[in-house]
Amino acid sequence: MILGIDIGGANTKAASADGLFTYSKYLPLWKGCDIAGTLLEIKQKAGQIDAAGVTITGELADCYASKKEGIGHIAAEVKKVFPEAVFYGSDGNFHADAGDHRLLSAANWSASARYVGGIHKNILFIDIGSTTTDIIPIVDGVPRAGLTDFQRLSRGELIYAGALRTNVAAILRKVTLRGVAVRTASELFAITADVNLLLGTITEGDYACDTPDGAPKTQEASALRLARVVCCDLEELAPEEVSEVAKQAYREQIDDLKEGIGEVSGCHGIRRAAVCGLGDFIAMNALDEMGLPYTVIEKGVSRIFPAYAVAKLLERSP
Repeated sequence: MILGIDIGGANTKAASADGLFTYSKYLPLWKGCDIAGTLLEIKQKAGQIDAAGVTITGELADCYASKKEGIGHIAAEVKKVFPEAVFYGSDGNFHADAGDHRLLSAANWSASARYVGGIHKNILFIDIGSTTTDIIPIVDGVPRAGLTDFQRLSRGELIYAGALRTNVAAILRKVTLRGVAVRTASELFAITADVNLLLGTITEGDYACDTPDGAPKTQEASALRLARVVCCDLEELAPEEVSEVAKQAYREQIDDLKEGIGEVSGCHGIRRAAVCGLGDFIAMNALDEMGLPYTVIEKGVSRIFPAYAVAKLLERSP
């Protein structure tokens, strides 16, 4: 078995190169979670493993003072469980150690895009996960995005909003209710998981992160969290008004995504896309409105795609 592992700040995922084994676990690193223990669980569940490739994005978690510290700690935890593991870098190569943290930082999008580039030579690769959105231009089979998150943020290639963990107040500055524009409260009252659960675009099982208030992952609890975004509760807002908050938040996320897609598409002259991730429905809505054709990556590997891509790249490496 060739195994790929993607260690993010909030989620750790794994997949075999044949796609028969997949694994995903909410593992918020800033809470001091047991990385090695999770990797050992993966190892035990996967069975015989012949080679393992790892990509890391968790170095930005605020439990680390720097990306260098984050890469060093995560890589050391990997080596405890997978001594022969290699690390994927944004240069497109696998590395035996974490010596150059800059190459390994936030490289999972690069693995996904390089694998997709081998199939679709000129395409926008759009991956919407729980936390972020990648919009990666692929030209002649090669990713043309900036190599750091800072560069990608500046070029529209990274939007720090996802299908679950994004603070609604970060997306929605004002909401129109009862004929007036109402400012939102900049507290962590509700997240996009609440928006999508209330709108029915995800299930309770898809709500794979903590709720802001520690309350259940139900539509009723999500409705209360969304009501708080305008400093109300469910006695003050009618159900249709709470739904309006959710709809307008979703609308803002779609419009922001369309802006990013238009920016990247226009820069590179690419007019088609490949989409994946837990939030692929958001990308599909945006692309439909823009009239851009797209391919949807198969569901079996879509939600753990960077891990799957790392496994495929490792399988093909010399």
